[in-house]
Amino acid sequence: MIVGVPREIKTEEYRVALTPVGVRELVVNGHRVLVERDAGTGSSITDAAYESVGAEIVPRAADVFGGANLIVKVKEPQPSEISMLEPRHTLFTYLHLAAYPDKARGLIESGATAIAYETVQLANGALPLLAPMSEIAGRMAVQAGAHYLERPRGRGVLLGGVPGVSPGKVTVLGAGMAGRNAAMIAVGMGAQVVILDINVAPLRHLEELRWGRLTTVTSSTLAIERFVAESDLVIGAVLVPGARAPIVVTEDLVTAMRPGSVMVDISIDQGGCIETARETTHS
Repeated sequence: MIVGVPREIKTEEYRVALTPVGVRELVVNGHRVLVERDAGTGSSITDAAYESVGAEIVPRAADVFGGANLIVKVKEPQPSEISMLEPRHTLFTYLHLAAYPDKARGLIESGATAIAYETVQLANGALPLLAPMSEIAGRMAVQAGAHYLERPRGRGVLLGGVPGVSPGKVTVLGAGMAGRNAAMIAVGMGAQVVILDINVAPLRHLEELRWGRLTTVTSSTLAIERFVAESDLVIGAVLVPGARAPIVVTEDLVTAMRPGSVMVDISIDQGGCIETARETTHS
């Protein structure tokens, strides 16, 4: 098998699909690996590091797509990449096609076989390739939210509070991998946290952990309206594997929140669970 690793070209995407560790495993097992020049730079991995474990550095993405059978990426292919796909290709990457119907049509027309990391499931329904990214997203969501609660951007709320001042209120929608990690970090920062889910099983697990200021609530329209409206920070972490995320926070509910409150919609790559959320870039 010839495996190709192109440099990610989506705006401010710094990850790379294979590290030198992965390249080494493939080469040892008899495969060739083509890595586009500077593909690892955003992750602080040099071309020399790839070459030292047997990768072949090629100058352009076209050389990767032209020479490889299996293309491994991080994010959904951009239009210029879709145009290079052929029926002989297998593409392996995070696709999140529920949010990108145009890209789905482009992939179908290319004839390539496209496999989404986020839809790979174990027999028990677990999502092993989505899990690590969900862990990171959940933890970073609270850090980002806490930052935007600070003045001059937000209400001037310290999530953990201080003696004599109540801690901030955080509502986490969804008790999956991302939601659990968000709740863990928020509790660790000293916030008053409520986590909601329609499935009571993960809520029971969280209760058993006996974290600090954490309340578990079975999700319902009334519960969401109550807790979101009074929150300083709302984390949207609703996931339906392989499908568009359901809208659980309406525009009217967003309007009811206090000015300067913050919402972080982790579900945005599946369309978002907050009605007014739109995908943008950090820049």
